[in-house]
Amino acid sequence: MRFSRLAATSAALFSSAALANDPLTPAKLVADINEVELQRVLWALNKIAKDNGGTRAFGTPGYKASVDYVLERAQTRFGREMDTFVQPFTFVYDETLEIKVTGPDGEDVFVVSPQYNPATPLPGGITASLLNTPVDDTTGSMCLESQWDGIDATGKLVLIKRGVCAVAEKLIFAKAKGALGVILYNQTPGTDISTPTLSADNIGKLIPVGIIPLEVATGWIGRLAAGEDLSATLLVDAIAEERETWNVISETKEGDPNNVIMLGAHLDSVLEGPGINDDGSGTAALLEIMGSVKKYKGFPHKIRFGWWAAEEAGLVGSYHYTQNLTPAEADKIKFYFNYDMIASPNPKYEISSYENSGIGVSLLEDYLTAAGKEVEYAEFDGRSDYAGFVELGIPTVGLFTGDGAPWDPCYHKACDDIDNINWEGFVLNTKAAANAVGILAHSLEGVPDRLVTTPNLRGRDKINYQFKRWAALAQEAGSHSLCSHGKKRSTV
Repeated sequence: MRFSRLAATSAALFSSAALANDPLTPAKLVADINEVELQRVLWALNKIAKDNGGTRAFGTPGYKASVDYVLERAQTRFGREMDTFVQPFTFVYDETLEIKVTGPDGEDVFVVSPQYNPATPLPGGITASLLNTPVDDTTGSMCLESQWDGIDATGKLVLIKRGVCAVAEKLIFAKAKGALGVILYNQTPGTDISTPTLSADNIGKLIPVGIIPLEVATGWIGRLAAGEDLSATLLVDAIAEERETWNVISETKEGDPNNVIMLGAHLDSVLEGPGINDDGSGTAALLEIMGSVKKYKGFPHKIRFGWWAAEEAGLVGSYHYTQNLTPAEADKIKFYFNYDMIASPNPKYEISSYENSGIGVSLLEDYLTAAGKEVEYAEFDGRSDYAGFVELGIPTVGLFTGDGAPWDPCYHKACDDIDNINWEGFVLNTKAAANAVGILAHSLEGVPDRLVTTPNLRGRDKINYQFKRWAALAQEAGSHSLCSHGKKRSTV
């Protein structure tokens, strides 16, 4: 028995040593990715949302629980192989607590509130006569200052058709014409109305708005055209206040700190839903790739993972990270991969890039096309967390499977849950991501230098300017009458 115990101990030690010296290869990372483990991560994120009011938005308990979930893996389970830290910052948290539109006949009307919607007076809201405005589906209804010529909206609730330009632009013009609020009606019939943002940049500049179905507004417009004087009531109970939130950064102890390959995904959802595709999918992909990477040795380049906060509020977390990089630190990041919505139920396989993406496009493209997928291509448009990296000239590429119909009808909705996932596409995209980082972990061939030409130096100025504006917004949120309650809401 003694000999058997010694033999078993020796075998275990040998096995451990062999594992510790097991070299990382792209093929090993790819083989480690499987559907069961990805499902476990998304199930956990879905449960976090269920346990916290259906959301994982920044500034909510659901987001804090999501951070804790990532830290339990990165710090607790993988602490021997990974160095992990939390990067805190504050930003303006917005929430519409109640919105209500009451029609001319006292009827309750289905209504949606955009993000950063200013509050009306409480408890009664705004009751005023309705004023219809002209429709222009080409340039956008009431999107141009000239379209408001001759219109006096003083003391009115203005009916405006949605579309073409930003909702905030319509509200700014309406406010300038004296309107008390806007009833925005959707471009298409039904109550499947997406939720826009008015942007934190516009805090203090806008009037309240409610978005109603097209068919409801059509009935009111007909009655107004027939000469009726119609009134409606708009009630918005909203808050906007500073709240602390956190990025999570974790990197391998292995590898040269002067040559970093970075992968990122946003950890937050919108308030309206659990965000399992957007972007629980990217979060899960990074966690599973990290769980594979930490098993291996022998790669010369450090691998870093970033989970970004407050992406849905305007890419805030990733901008905070890139704004705080010195030029020397930015130089060390040789490549950044962005994974945002990589499991849409009816996926396209879209690779986004820019002039300095180098080999990144082909790394993802080759893997996906070898699996029989048709790849689409797009230029970066500033809509996801790659933006700060691109503005610093860091070689960057993104993978994306589509938002809204037909790719993801549950985009930014409560139905973006565990049932809103294309598992085959999700596994494939995660394997493609694992393969790409496995290649760059060993070789930077085909990776261009960071762009430090004049346009990209302006990128850093843009990032710094963005944060100065956000600091001003935080002050505005603290002083402006956005919260209709007598006391400030508790922070997370």
